Amino acid sequence: MSTTVKHHASTGPAAGVRATAPSPPNRRYGLRVAWTMLASGWSANQFSALLGTYRTEAGLSESSATGLIAVYVVGLIPGLLAGGPLADRHGRRPVALIALGVSLLSTCLLMAGSAATWWLLPGRLLTGVGAGALLAAGSAWVKELSSPPYDPDTSPGAAAKRSGMFVSAGFASGGLAASLIAQWAPYPTLTAYLPHLVLAAGAGAAAFGAPESRPTRSRPAGEGSAAADRPFPRARFWRALLPVAPWVFAAPTIGFVTLPGLVDGGLAGWRTVYAGVATAVVPGAGLAVQPLARRLATRHRPATGVAGLLVIAAGFALAAPAAAQSRPWLALAAAAVLGAGYGLTLSFGLTEVAALAPRAQLARMTSLFWTLAYTGMFTPYVVAALATTYGVPALLRAGALLAVLACGVFALLNPVRRGGTRRSRG
Repeated sequence: MSTTVKHHASTGPAAGVRATAPSPPNRRYGLRVAWTMLASGWSANQFSALLGTYRTEAGLSESSATGLIAVYVVGLIPGLLAGGPLADRHGRRPVALIALGVSLLSTCLLMAGSAATWWLLPGRLLTGVGAGALLAAGSAWVKELSSPPYDPDTSPGAAAKRSGMFVSAGFASGGLAASLIAQWAPYPTLTAYLPHLVLAAGAGAAAFGAPESRPTRSRPAGEGSAAADRPFPRARFWRALLPVAPWVFAAPTIGFVTLPGLVDGGLAGWRTVYAGVATAVVPGAGLAVQPLARRLATRHRPATGVAGLLVIAAGFALAAPAAAQSRPWLALAAAAVLGAGYGLTLSFGLTEVAALAPRAQLARMTSLFWTLAYTGMFTPYVVAALATTYGVPALLRAGALLAVLACGVFALLNPVRRGGTRRSRG
């Protein structure tokens, strides 16, 4: 990726010496790699939209069907925790491409589950492993290829959030496409997975020619070595992200896992499509609030976290009457509000990690944030376990109160000051 040019000095022995200069920046690298993140989000949600189909056509019980989502998280967390350090040590490119291959394999196993349901267990486990490693390595790869010297015009905040936006687009489109195929196509538990095979293969082909972006350990003076080698502010990381991160996925999973199962009594034969629409509405709302997230971040990054938690609290509060009255359209409205809170908190988290982490530790710290965020995916199972004792509407109202409490804790630990975005301290 370099060209050889003549470097002429006006005087001295350096005249006529051949020197290596970097080739012109390629702004397309970040976008090409970002398609792998869309494939990751697609693989995660294509199964969620088919839960009703597996219950009716494959005969899976409610606990077995929802338990397969928990299996995804069981694979995801070690994928995240291993993928980040491996990407920092061996490079973003090999880890991300291998993880994409694992994602392709997992979809093939899920397709085999149409003939024998026991294949669903390893399929969901490998879906989590592949998604976790791809989120850890791919997020850092996309961010670095969307920044100088590869793309000198993209702002740091936009570069940090690009991977999250593509993941959200994958969440939205994967679930919706799978539900539409399952509603009208033959052999739904087989054919619903075909789009992901095409998407993942195309994303791998697009990303294959992108360069490695992992920073070198030793850098010449004046080329950002201080920024790359500065110590990581761990106390600030935990102070900023621990109150927010679990809500990133607690909110959307209530929107597309819990609520559709509570309000499907009046949907007749449209349960699968409704589940797919809910799966699309949540991350779609998360994408729609990104302009607001950018405006808040330019004033002060913690303002985005505060807004996200308050919106999530409003979403839980709206979900309570939707569940109590079994009203599908009110549930979709609640899902959209929860999705907006998801978009704000995810934007805050990725931007904060990119601002705090030294480049040499970016993948590791990004994977830690994703791990904290994905703990929120257990929220539907906590609600299901406590529902017989307390009732779902009461639990959703309690969720709203907890989100407000988390917002108060976050605001105390990260006060929003006037005068612009807080500067990162080394």
